[in-house]
Amino acid sequence: MRGVTTAGMDDLTAFLAGEQLDDVAIYVAETFFDGDHPLSSAGIAVDGGVVVVVPGETGREAFADSTGLDPMAFAKRAMERTGEIDAELAGGTCPEVDPDADTNDHNGGNETADHHVEFIFAFAEAENEEVGGLYAEGDVIHAYAHCACGADFSQKWVADRSA
Repeated sequence: MRGVTTAGMDDLTAFLAGEQLDDVAIYVAETFFDGDHPLSSAGIAVDGGVVVVVPGETGREAFADSTGLDPMAFAKRAMERTGEIDAELAGGTCPEVDPDADTNDHNGGNETADHHVEFIFAFAEAENEEVGGLYAEGDVIHAYAHCACGADFSQKWVADRSA
């Protein structure tokens, strides 16, 4: 993996606080890659996967190398649907999950078996009062997720400076 180095929790905390505007964060679920994948030993181990925080261009290359997708084309697709992404970028809830689904389905009694986030691409954008809305409240985290069911979705929120 080109230029990916081990990142610590401080990097993720700083990223989520909007303090690393030139960096990107990538989450990849354990189920998406085998244990020998370069990302499995880089970054921060989180429940179900790993998060790496790397400089922007290196991160975009790492995302493309890991997923086979252009990160900006992926983000554009994911912006078409809003979903819930974990505030620490460690997964999320697919908007395609039917909360009223019968649990006795083809997934062995688990409707969410086909609905787990495989990867997330995220970046932070600086506060911009001129744009207004969320952007006037502070730096904004943009996160884009891909579910195992094939759904892409996004969420954005104001960075938490108190983290």
